[in-house]
Amino acid sequence: MILRRLSEAVGVSGDEGAIRDLIIPEIADHVTDLRIDPMGGITARQSGTGAEPRLKVMVCAHMDEVGFMVVGHSSEGRLRVTNVGGIDARILPGLRLRFGQDAVPGVVMWPPIHKGSNPKAIPLRELPIDIGAKDKAEAQGAVPLGTYGVFESEYRELGEKMLLGRAFDDRVGCALLIELLQAGPHAVDLLASFSVQEEIGLRGARIAANHLQPDIGIVLEGPPALDIPDPTQEPDDRNERNPSNQLGAGPSLTTMDRSMIADPRLLRFVVETAERHGIPYQMRGLRGGGTDAGAIHLSNAGVPSAVISVPCRYVHAPAAMLHRDDYDQTLALLRALTQELTQEVLTWDE
Repeated sequence: MILRRLSEAVGVSGDEGAIRDLIIPEIADHVTDLRIDPMGGITARQSGTGAEPRLKVMVCAHMDEVGFMVVGHSSEGRLRVTNVGGIDARILPGLRLRFGQDAVPGVVMWPPIHKGSNPKAIPLRELPIDIGAKDKAEAQGAVPLGTYGVFESEYRELGEKMLLGRAFDDRVGCALLIELLQAGPHAVDLLASFSVQEEIGLRGARIAANHLQPDIGIVLEGPPALDIPDPTQEPDDRNERNPSNQLGAGPSLTTMDRSMIADPRLLRFVVETAERHGIPYQMRGLRGGGTDAGAIHLSNAGVPSAVISVPCRYVHAPAAMLHRDDYDQTLALLRALTQELTQEVLTWDE
């Protein structure tokens, strides 16, 4: 499965080259106009089989993941790092990281428990990284300023249906887009975008959309699943399942987030297509966060956009978890959409 290789490769925002190198051989024989843009994103075209004029549908998944960058070295040989993308400081103490092409291992420092514990989250700037260096010079030689770091993690299959791995946000979207291209051509003209720097401001998707000039944008994502107990709730309420973004309940369809409101015509058609083909789905309501759709829908003169996601537990952490059925059902929905989307979908009701 291509998802394994994508998950195990490193591609922090601004340094997505290893992911790009995996994707291009997988799609090169299925597309035309393959291009690496000035920011490092991949765009390509797959001409459709439908009657002219065909819809130009941009399908976008971002290659980058959250991570770390070295910004200093202490006299004791420890690293000072900053986050690249959103990372919850509560999960960091004691975690293993790795840095640079040599995968230099490190541990986020934390006082031993017998010295007392601090119940508050410690900011990343106050958490040095121990790489075993004896002094500043050794640390600088092993991991220079500007070196990227990621969580140490391993891809695994859990039972028959569950997959565990780093950076499913958004390597799951990249894997889906690769499989969609390999299954083509489709009725529509498929404009593929493997974007960069989504985690630090939806940057690459805007460049891609301005180049591709799509009629419609569909963004593939791996958003947080909300089907885990919330320790901030009262004990009696902790096991209540959130009504959206559950593993095993099918693709998640965004209605609104902080970056965009899904186009109502397009969202309605996605729902109708899922129901017509017997594909389960779930609606994701108003939540924090944003996706590349926030940049795409404001590009050019405006692009009607939607977000279709595979829910993942524990995103922006060492290992995320997804359900294989959700992945397969999302791919089935995408294949149906790219065969059935027409210009009439964009007609406003009188």
